Amino acid sequence: MRNHFIGIYAQYLEQYIDFKRQLGFKQETEEAILSVFDRFTVERGETRLGITQELSQAWMKTGEGLSSSYNYHRAVLINQFASFLGNQGIRCYLMRLPVCKVDFAPHIYSRDELHRIFAAADNLRARKGLRQIMFSLPALIRLLYAIGLRSGEALALSVQDVDLRDQIIVVLDSKNGLERIVPISDSLTTVLRQYVSYRERLPPSLAKDDRFFIGLDGKRITQDCFSGWFQRLLSIAGITHGRGVTAHALRHSFSVHSLAMMAESGMDIYCCLPILSTYLGHKAIESTNHYVRLVATMYPGLLKDIDRICINVFPNSTGYETH
Repeated sequence: MRNHFIGIYAQYLEQYIDFKRQLGFKQETEEAILSVFDRFTVERGETRLGITQELSQAWMKTGEGLSSSYNYHRAVLINQFASFLGNQGIRCYLMRLPVCKVDFAPHIYSRDELHRIFAAADNLRARKGLRQIMFSLPALIRLLYAIGLRSGEALALSVQDVDLRDQIIVVLDSKNGLERIVPISDSLTTVLRQYVSYRERLPPSLAKDDRFFIGLDGKRITQDCFSGWFQRLLSIAGITHGRGVTAHALRHSFSVHSLAMMAESGMDIYCCLPILSTYLGHKAIESTNHYVRLVATMYPGLLKDIDRICINVFPNSTGYETH
């Protein structure tokens, strides 16, 4: 049920929420926060349009007992709304954002690290036993990075889900229960076709699982098995193990590198976020927005005046997926 705004900003709050929803932002949390802000302006007896420095400071003072990340979210949201009012000709103050304590920052693999991981996978050789997955690894890890799939989604793909003729992958087993169709590039298609040629060379007598990625024994690859092999690849590649240095970081790396590439090509990051969010299978665009500030941190100067560019997103750096 939509909140009913009653304060001096009521009609503008409705317009702002509608505007954001039309762009693909769900806005449930934001609408709840703005409802509190609406009541706050009523309690203060605000009668003149225009968010002032005094109003901003008073609003932030009411959040002193809240978590750092949530209070940061409240500040960003009011700045967003102030900017929206500014576009309507109503002069507003944009506050300095408070410090947001980061609980977790995902690892983003450098280009050099990615090359070393790929090389490590390409050079693996079979040892004793059939419970080996090295012939799947080169294609699997390139898939994870090239289109940002979660490892669980990739391992759950069936042969029928991978259409190399039309160059699409159908993701049915998603973390958020959202089915999606993901287009793939010519280069990734070539890699997957090469993998399929090796897959088809397995002995005809071998009972093959219907999963797309399988081991030399024809059986599906479990998450634990893949995680163990990926850690082995990191060791071979000379990459230090640590918090967040996992296969899932390939997905984070894809997201950041994609946004950086968009910015470099002159694309509007704000308009591209709903597309990337759908591509990644995020349930809400807010999950994708976290990567914008990482881009600004890793590529200084690429995004000018990040808080203005992100005026319509939520650039705090918490809330990343960890698996």
